[in-house]
Amino acid sequence: MNNLYIVATPIGNLQDITLRALETLKEVDVIACEDTRHTQIILTKFDIHNKRLIACHAKNEMASSQGIIKLLEEGQSVAYVSDAGTPGISDPGNRLVREVRKAGFTVIPIPGVSAMATLVSVSGTADKAFTFEGFLSPKAGKRKSKITDLLDQENAFILYESPYRIEKLLHELEELCPDKMLTIGREMTKAFEQFITGTPTQCIEQLKVFKGEFCVLVSNAPKTKRDSDDNT
Repeated sequence: MNNLYIVATPIGNLQDITLRALETLKEVDVIACEDTRHTQIILTKFDIHNKRLIACHAKNEMASSQGIIKLLEEGQSVAYVSDAGTPGISDPGNRLVREVRKAGFTVIPIPGVSAMATLVSVSGTADKAFTFEGFLSPKAGKRKSKITDLLDQENAFILYESPYRIEKLLHELEELCPDKMLTIGREMTKAFEQFITGTPTQCIEQLKVFKGEFCVLVSNAPKTKRDSDDNT
């Protein structure tokens, strides 16, 4: 049982956690967390008590990985959870998985919610290929350069964005690809969940609240007549 379990957790609504994830969190000896305080909320909600929690986040992931390997060597089982969604997707976890596997231990995924998949499922896009980029650089020059590179690849692409830069991102997309169709998810699965579709300009006009976490799909599929009619 001395395996590392990579456990997906809800991106908002705690009811989205899977039965297998709950069972794994109950059974393991140690839970490594991006933020122990955040994970404790989930554990308390589902009556999972007396678990040893250790921190494993972006700033200490390599050092924490060695401690986790030591626990595995002692015969203990460890689950890893990020703050929300699936670890390793714009969240810590990749280095941990690599180091644990290098040490000869088994890594087992416990799949579940991902913001990226959640947005695609309600986008209605005809795109067959997607590039996941996650968060862009906060530096304007690097951001524009990366967006240009993504547009040149001619695949749809998915970005994550904070409430502090979403408006700036939309204006950059308005400048660089004014005819592309966007699907934006704000605060997905939470009480004030919102989805917006349209060109960058149409999305700017529709988006009135710049709070919460954002996921943006830039579609490569051509805008159909019906798309145009729906957004006029």
